[in-house]
Amino acid sequence: MTSPLFPWQDGSWQQLQQLRERLPHAILFHGAQGIGKTVFAEHFAQSLLCQTPAAGGHPCGKCDACGWFTQYSHPDYRRVRPEVLDEDDGADGEEAEAGEGKKSKATKAPSKEIKIDQIRALADFMNVSTHRQGLRVVVLYPAEALNTAAANALLKTLEEPPPSTMFLLVSNSIERLLPTILSRCRKFGMPMPSPDEALGWLQQQGVKDADLWLAEQGGAPLAAHDMAQSDAHDIMDEFLRALARPGTEGALKTADRLQKAPVTDLVAWLQRWLYDVFSLKLSGRIRYYPRYRKEITALAEQADVSNLLRGLKSVKERRAIADHPLSAKLFIEDMLLDYAALFPS
Repeated sequence: MTSPLFPWQDGSWQQLQQLRERLPHAILFHGAQGIGKTVFAEHFAQSLLCQTPAAGGHPCGKCDACGWFTQYSHPDYRRVRPEVLDEDDGADGEEAEAGEGKKSKATKAPSKEIKIDQIRALADFMNVSTHRQGLRVVVLYPAEALNTAAANALLKTLEEPPPSTMFLLVSNSIERLLPTILSRCRKFGMPMPSPDEALGWLQQQGVKDADLWLAEQGGAPLAAHDMAQSDAHDIMDEFLRALARPGTEGALKTADRLQKAPVTDLVAWLQRWLYDVFSLKLSGRIRYYPRYRKEITALAEQADVSNLLRGLKSVKERRAIADHPLSAKLFIEDMLLDYAALFPS
């Protein structure tokens, strides 16, 4: 079987094999978004269910269990994630069943949260004897998508884990999880790939200007690959050009034009932009947007350090609520007006 793991994950895989002797009941894989943590966790889940694991602990890819797993029909495997991810996969036919027929305008948008019903549905699964007296495995991601009720329900299960059951959680933002959930999981940090590893992989995928995309995504190669292949980079460039010219009028016009853009993306781009302005002012370095060095330099000369620190704190707070803005346009307006105030003319 050809391993789906990425080149930079070999060391983490070898480290994980050391837990095989005494497996905890729950492992939390955490690290930056866009480095392949979910692929890693699902590969490990398959290896736990494989009947004849290959060298290095990898699944064989040939036994009945591996066949069931790849078809998402293994009786001892469940995957828990927000509905919106099933929607995305459905379009590709990868894992979820595609919807039949056209959706009506009244169709409810798929949830971005993991709901309590999804956690409760695991009860029947965990109360049935496992196939061939083996393990049952639950992969849940991203763990920070658990709403409050779902998180509390999961906590009860983690406090009294059923026998022969393994939970594999994946998180991009470990600080957003309940401390009680963190305390009941074995935390397994997934490191960023080195710049050379990430750049080499992107170039193998045929990504042009791979170094620029990698910088703009903070060194996360999968995120850089996705951005380079999507139409979102046009929206990002328009947004960054607006940030280069802060002002009240520009803030209002930009909010009107980009009100249908993903708010979470806009907040993330602003956070990185402000980090670059702050970093350039203090150390002369730019991490995310080197192609905007001229514009960032002008802003860094104009800005006060205390204002930049206030702006970074504000955008961090906004990022925590960006998933559910009451009005996207008003949220963006307010965010850009606050940003413009950091650079008094």
